[in-house]
Amino acid sequence: MAGERAAPLLKDELDIVIPTIRNLDFLEMWRPFFEPYHLIIVQDGDPSKTIKVPEGFDYELYNRNDINRILGPKASCISFKDSACSGVAKNPSGEDINALEQHIKNLLSPSTPHFFNTLYDPYRDGADFVRGYPFSLREGVPTAVSHGLWLNIPDYDAPTQLVKPRERNTRYVDAVLTIPKGTIFPMCGMNLAFNRDLIGPAMYFGLMGDGQPIGRYDDMWAGWCTKVICDHLNLGVKTGLPYIWHSKASNPFVNLKKEYKGIYWQEEIIPFFQSATLPKECTTVQQCYIELAKLVKAKLSSVDPYFTKLADAMVTWIEAWDELNPSGDKLPNGAAK
Repeated sequence: MAGERAAPLLKDELDIVIPTIRNLDFLEMWRPFFEPYHLIIVQDGDPSKTIKVPEGFDYELYNRNDINRILGPKASCISFKDSACSGVAKNPSGEDINALEQHIKNLLSPSTPHFFNTLYDPYRDGADFVRGYPFSLREGVPTAVSHGLWLNIPDYDAPTQLVKPRERNTRYVDAVLTIPKGTIFPMCGMNLAFNRDLIGPAMYFGLMGDGQPIGRYDDMWAGWCTKVICDHLNLGVKTGLPYIWHSKASNPFVNLKKEYKGIYWQEEIIPFFQSATLPKECTTVQQCYIELAKLVKAKLSSVDPYFTKLADAMVTWIEAWDELNPSGDKLPNGAAK
């Protein structure tokens, strides 16, 4: 009927996960986009602190005590105090960006990891496959991950922050790209959506942060593992739109203390992921992740004993996932809601 608003996309199939250490007043700016959906709020830090959530949102709130209760001894694999503050960005026309809607569009359209399309995402309105693109590959593959970007404060490491303290990202690039097969990337958890049924078990944000020798690599670790598994299972990862507004710069000196080992270690971690191969017998995300954990222990433990601990935590994570997600509740591998 004319004048009626369209029902929100995936209203009953989509959860919005928000980690926070502070009151959620910022949700007011997201209200037009988030209010129809279910929120899962994860309170980082002191569980005795009361987090205030604006009225009108459908949400569940979990803190460290809840995680310990749900996971029991397996809660030891969960990191705390290691992840950013973001708000609604505007497009070049001055309109608020509905980041959620763009993530959904990215996830519901295929990816093209096997052959690069120079006109960006061929499934977007106004685009298509360019001349020379093989017709046999135009069906694409299911999209497992939508990785958005940020305006204002760039997502830099500490040394770059120190060199460019006033740099801001003001460029809005109206494009979505599929990251090619065989290419890993630095995934940022600030603006991220994924299909839980396709890749959920791989979205483990590492044993990092409080009490660990490395921080600020949790989302990137998840991204490296996820991309290797997506490549193996013939799934796609998109990056580009949507943008959010990254409003709060973290302290570069604090960041350097968290990152400095990772800055050295990544020179060996990244070649490890670039060369990692999984056996064809691995046909589920869980099987792939367990195999990747074995490779981490075998190849990276010589870098630092921490990686033995991390590999063990990866296995614990999958055990916890399987306990809380009985096999009867799982969709067949490759199915999408």
